[in-house]
Order: sequence, then structure tokens, then C-alpha cells
Amino acid sequence: MQHRYRNPLFLVLIVAIVVAPLQWSYAGVISTQQYLEVTDRDAKLARIDTVLARAEVRAELERLGVDPVAAQERIAALTNEELELLATDLENLPAGGSLIAVVGVVFIVILILELCDVIDIFKKF
Repeated sequence: MQHRYRNPLFLVLIVAIVVAPLQWSYAGVISTQQYLEVTDRDAKLARIDTVLARAEVRAELERLGVDPVAAQERIAALTNEELELLATDLENLPAGGSLIAVVGVVFIVILILELCDVIDIFKKF
């Protein structure tokens, strides 16, 4: 009489049936807010990395003695609030510098030209 349990395939099948229910699966439901925070953080990091990848930004960082790789590592370690502040500042900063300084310089140049009678903006009534 031949035993049914001696077939190796049959033994593997028995072990698989016994062991399979013992495996644990860890899954959880995340909120929409948690998902949006993760995707928003990735988008902000991508925008900042795009700015840091520009040649003139890298040259300026190196001129100031900052290693671009170290700067990217520090940016990756920022909290969500700090990252939001940095991304907002990068988008809102004027390309040429401070707007008040530019307006001030233009006003002084116009005033000097007016006083030298080169232009006549402030017409006399």
C-alpha cells in the first residue's frame, strides 16, 4: 500500500495551505489630507530642485561656498512648513532684486535728469 503523503508535491501543497493564512498583511487607510501632503511635498521639492539645477544658481551657490549637493540634502530634510515657505519665497522673489530698490533708483535718476533740465516731467503750471 502506497502512502499519499510521500509525494513531495503533495507535501509542499500541504505546507503552503497551512502557512499561507499565517502571513500578515499590513494595510491602512490614509486620509485625503495625508495623501495631498505627500504629493504636495513632492511637487515643492521638484520645483526647488528645478531652481537649484539652473547653472546660474549653482554658480552663485559655489561662489558663496555652498556645496549644491549639501544644499539639496538640507532641502530634503526640511519640514513641510519650512518647505512651503521656501517654495513660496522662490516663486515670489523678483528676478532682478528688490522692487523697492529698483523703484528708488529709477526715481533718483528721473529726479537728477529733471534738475539738470534734460527732461521735463514735472511741468510748471
